[in-house]
Amino acid sequence: MRFLTGLAVTVVACSLAAAAGAQEVKTLGTHGKWAAFSFQENGKPVCYIASQPSKAEGNYSRRGDILMQITHRPADNATNVVSIVAGYPYKPDSDVGIQVGGNKWSLFTVEDRAWARDMETDKAIVNAFIKGNNAVVTGTSSRGTLTTDTYSLIGFTAAYRDIGKACNVS
Repeated sequence: MRFLTGLAVTVVACSLAAAAGAQEVKTLGTHGKWAAFSFQENGKPVCYIASQPSKAEGNYSRRGDILMQITHRPADNATNVVSIVAGYPYKPDSDVGIQVGGNKWSLFTVEDRAWARDMETDKAIVNAFIKGNNAVVTGTSSRGTLTTDTYSLIGFTAAYRDIGKACNVS
């Protein structure tokens, strides 16, 4: 799987920007397996980083774009928001697991996306990403298929710094 294919970047950028009625998405930089972006939403900055898994496993015949994102929306007091796009609808009421080293978290799901339950969990995950090498995400599709996606954290810290600077978040 190629890193952040043009289609995947376009899907993420357009979905975020369109939902916000935003202007043009600006690429801030690419670091390792992570790319950083920003756009204006009602005149206020929104910044995010995104990556595709370096390894996607599961017994599935087809799957859409798979992405992990960390988003800052400082105007909404929302920073470090961790989200996953699975490339399939999750099993209703299921959780998604993220593991970095010995640290594990559970995310809630809605349709094809997963989020941390609170800001403290978001921050803990981001801190682990800064220190870690890989993040492993496990989820179950609406058809019962278990998937395991491994994300490289190479370049995460540099990309994260880019969005912190662009959105004035420390």
